[in-house]
Amino acid sequence: MVHSLAEAMLLQIFQLFSVLFLSPLIKGVLNRWKEFVQGKKGPSIFQVYWDLWKLFHKERVRPESAGWIYCAAPCVYFAAPLIVTMLIPVLTAFPLYMAFAGDMLAGGFILGLGGFFLLLGATAGGSPYAGVGATRARFVSMNVEPVLLLILLCVSYTAHSTIPYVVNQVMAGMFFSPVHILLIAAFFMVFLAETGRIPIDNPSSHHEFSMIGANRLYDYSGPDLALIEWGGAMKYFVLGVILMNVIFGPWGLAAAGNWVAVAGAELSLFLKFLVLNACVVWIESSMGKLRLLRISEYLGAAGGIALFAIILQIVATA
Repeated sequence: MVHSLAEAMLLQIFQLFSVLFLSPLIKGVLNRWKEFVQGKKGPSIFQVYWDLWKLFHKERVRPESAGWIYCAAPCVYFAAPLIVTMLIPVLTAFPLYMAFAGDMLAGGFILGLGGFFLLLGATAGGSPYAGVGATRARFVSMNVEPVLLLILLCVSYTAHSTIPYVVNQVMAGMFFSPVHILLIAAFFMVFLAETGRIPIDNPSSHHEFSMIGANRLYDYSGPDLALIEWGGAMKYFVLGVILMNVIFGPWGLAAAGNWVAVAGAELSLFLKFLVLNACVVWIESSMGKLRLLRISEYLGAAGGIALFAIILQIVATA
């Protein structure tokens, strides 16, 4: 355990930097594995860092009609995952500084705020393709939000709390029970939708009429685009942490505040992301992207799984 507020704050800062600098590597590994499975050589796992460096050194070009929302959207989208990082167990099994400042619902609202500002920024730029992408993204969000509420309802009914540091301990006690398995499946389906992976979206596509997330970025360039790309990598990282360290359980987290335990937790987190990336690569390489109107069916199935988990939990505790 941490013995002082200073140690807790220091670990919190280290946790923030872990998300900040490890998330591009996780995205790079995912991109490399996906290309390798498809029979291509693929980029280096460090290519994402190089791409961000180049974007930060390019000129920032903004439309004449762009207002303050257009300018603020990349910063808000970049900051949202970092704020959520302070609420979730990334490396430690015990709560750190500001761990109880918000629960899982607050984390969802913060990530949603980042996405909302990005949608506003896309429409403020005036590009027709960005407007199409924003409309499609709103459609996906409209279907995701009810599923998330059902998952949170099941979590709160099961753990009697929505604080991540409390929820993961309860999930460890019901490891691979039917309710636990259903919650993992439902949240994993939401994870794919929120991060824009197949079967919802194809991040490697370059066809304007088939893209969702990438369409919103057409008017952004230079450092603005770098912040959005980096924020997207951190969003993938944070949602993956919630899936593996909260919904799945607290295994691999540091039980003590010494740096040896924290370094072991960092290595454990990286290995868990390798497993998660392997699952994502397998899905993206074996499935095709769904048509837009079928996304509601996919997320409806996720909602049905979450609802079934609620019913099972109510029956089990009755």
